[in-house]
Amino acid sequence: MRKSDKKRSSSLLGAPVRVPLKWLAATVALAVVATTGPATADGQGHEPGVEPTPERAPTSEVSWLSFPGGVFAVDSLGHTVRYRACDGDTGRVADPGMRVAAGVASGAVVVGGTAYRYRVPLVGRAEGTLEVIQRHRSPTTLTGVVVTSPQPPTDPIAGARLFPLSGQLARVVADASLNPAGATVRDLSGRYGDQQIAVNGSLRPKAASVIKLWILVELLRRVDCGQVALDDGVLVTPEDVVGGTGQLQFETFPQVVTLHRLARYLIKYSDNVAANVLITYLGGFAPVNALIDSMNQRSTILARRMLDSAAAQRGEENYTSPDDVVSLLGAVWDGEILTPASRDLMIGFMREQTLNTKIPAALPPGVPVAHKTGDLPDASHDVGYYLIPGTETAVAFLTAGPMATGDETVRRMARTVYDFLVTPGEGAVEE
Repeated sequence: MRKSDKKRSSSLLGAPVRVPLKWLAATVALAVVATTGPATADGQGHEPGVEPTPERAPTSEVSWLSFPGGVFAVDSLGHTVRYRACDGDTGRVADPGMRVAAGVASGAVVVGGTAYRYRVPLVGRAEGTLEVIQRHRSPTTLTGVVVTSPQPPTDPIAGARLFPLSGQLARVVADASLNPAGATVRDLSGRYGDQQIAVNGSLRPKAASVIKLWILVELLRRVDCGQVALDDGVLVTPEDVVGGTGQLQFETFPQVVTLHRLARYLIKYSDNVAANVLITYLGGFAPVNALIDSMNQRSTILARRMLDSAAAQRGEENYTSPDDVVSLLGAVWDGEILTPASRDLMIGFMREQTLNTKIPAALPPGVPVAHKTGDLPDASHDVGYYLIPGTETAVAFLTAGPMATGDETVRRMARTVYDFLVTPGEGAVEE
């Protein structure tokens, strides 16, 4: 969440790619620096008593501009843009005339008689502008923060203190011989300069029920736009009922179910009926994938409904990665994709999660978390927020391979992060 919201919101207390493990320990430090934005390891490369000079924020090939009610995505390598807001969606549009210089993409496209003139830095946390020009109307100028994945740290010196955690997680990943695993962790509190670290952050297993987070965000985005209300009702029929996780399957249908209950059950019980009903209500896979594309999350896709074994046999599968999950969680927390009210509602649903055999089971009783699990015979995940006051953190622990051993790997990664955050001399600071 934006810095002004952090104090208030801290009370709010669902085809694998694998880095070869033999290279992991040797390359983890380089990988972290290369993929997590500017930071200089504390105590290295400078004279005693002299603060190291922060590295220049790196540019990204893709970034998106967050403004009230929408986003404007830029792919500087592919020379494409996308405007997606309450008043419409251009889809991906080619801009062969895009100019990229000094870490800034600029240009203009015309779609359906509306011109979009943009200047979007390719450095996260910078400010970008978008001018929307329509016939017979005064131009609208939109400004907002630029989002990249990852976002660069706000304080590279403080961020360097998070780096040892990557080595600890790498050891857990290396020990998981049956389960390709990945973890991405982002500081949300500022204690570690909003730094992000990852081990196998691009791992791309089946998403399982973690994909339900994107379904919820697309629904809440429409609530924020005033297009739907959570007390609106949806007719659920016997044909909508599927098994697996959830509570709605045990009720009598047909009946009208409110969007609020569908959204809450989607996360609290990981309800498969709610997921499939909401996919239909939102208009199918395309709107959810448009949300994903507008945030430049390239490893994630919604390609089938829950419990659709026929689609799975056809090779139609949902995928994601630890980096994409934390990209979403960070955007939600920072108020870049949802309003504060919808953000708080989403985190509240995640706090009510009833499937608590992974992250919560690994932590001492009473540690505040908000999370979403994902389970398949060949995947085990848990993602969400550690809501420890003053050390709020977004985490994504994803595994492929046998679910039982994957569960244990997730628990080990979850406990490793917790111990680092709360142990003086490791990551936490005694105060």
